Amino acid sequence: MGRIHNFSAGPACLPEAVLREAAAEMLDYRSSGMSVMEMSHRGAVFEGIIQEAEKDLRDLAGIPEDYAVLFLQGGASLQFSMVPMNLSKNGKADFINTGVWAAKAAEEAAKYLDVRVAATGEGEHFSRIPSLAGLALRPDADYVHLCQNNTIYGTRFEALPDTGDIPLVSDMSSCILSEPLDVRRFGLIYAGAQKNMGIAGLTMVIVRKDLIREHLPGFVPLMMRYDTHLKAHSLYNTPPSYAIYIFGKVLKWLKGLGGLEAMAQINRRKAGILYDYLDQSALFKATAAPGSRSLMNITFVTGDKALDTEFVKGAEAAGLSGLKGHRLVGGMRASLYNAMTIEGVEALVDYMASFERART
Repeated sequence: MGRIHNFSAGPACLPEAVLREAAAEMLDYRSSGMSVMEMSHRGAVFEGIIQEAEKDLRDLAGIPEDYAVLFLQGGASLQFSMVPMNLSKNGKADFINTGVWAAKAAEEAAKYLDVRVAATGEGEHFSRIPSLAGLALRPDADYVHLCQNNTIYGTRFEALPDTGDIPLVSDMSSCILSEPLDVRRFGLIYAGAQKNMGIAGLTMVIVRKDLIREHLPGFVPLMMRYDTHLKAHSLYNTPPSYAIYIFGKVLKWLKGLGGLEAMAQINRRKAGILYDYLDQSALFKATAAPGSRSLMNITFVTGDKALDTEFVKGAEAAGLSGLKGHRLVGGMRASLYNAMTIEGVEALVDYMASFERART
């Protein structure tokens, strides 16, 4: 079998150009005589890789110098603990609950500080982002946390809450680098790389430097302190070196496309193709409400679980992989991350149309 169209929620598809470059350099990276997988993270060659990756990320996302870029491990899930451990001063944080990952982050933070849910979409089964009008935040909260794009329910924040002087913390695992980013709106951004930026193993943290403190409670492990990694330039211990290498190549690919504004236009076009079909379909229905619809994870159903299962099975046979919805909600989910091509989305819509014609 040749290359398929991979709609998985993550680990996700990579740009083919990146895969080919990595394959060509697998045995010998730039005449070093070895693979990036083999080289010391203390050596000059790898130091060049990680430094160039940070520079390219800063250029692409417009990250100011008063923000630190940290290359970490542990996935976004470890940040559910690291954020409250490192940012807590008054012992309070407000959360906006938009589904599973936002709720998990709040549950973990509650082990370390007083968590308050300032808004929730639970009453509408997380089919839309809760209204932010009149959002009441505690003035002494250490931060406000949200999950900007919700992979399971297929929703996204089209506008961010005004948190004033309270730092806004965002889990951007499934939307980072998919569109332009106003970093100054945030105190801290974290994201796993395996959806839009590369492969599993790397977690990116972008944090305002004045939020990184040296005086933390003694129970905070050394490896879970942001200042540990800032002082060591993300090289305190062996980093996920190959994941950083692939991340750097994805950044070059994004730059070659024209940057994040160009990527946003492509992503809006891809999502538009699928949503346009869903909105006119007599069989398939999008589950996220207009005004809250994700561009990255598009969730839909037929209304018949057996038919959903048949659709997913047939799609796999047609080379359209990863369309089964999350086990908590069922149905289907098409993840249209940066590396998903327009041709892949068109192939999905063609299959959906043929599936629908055969049953109506």
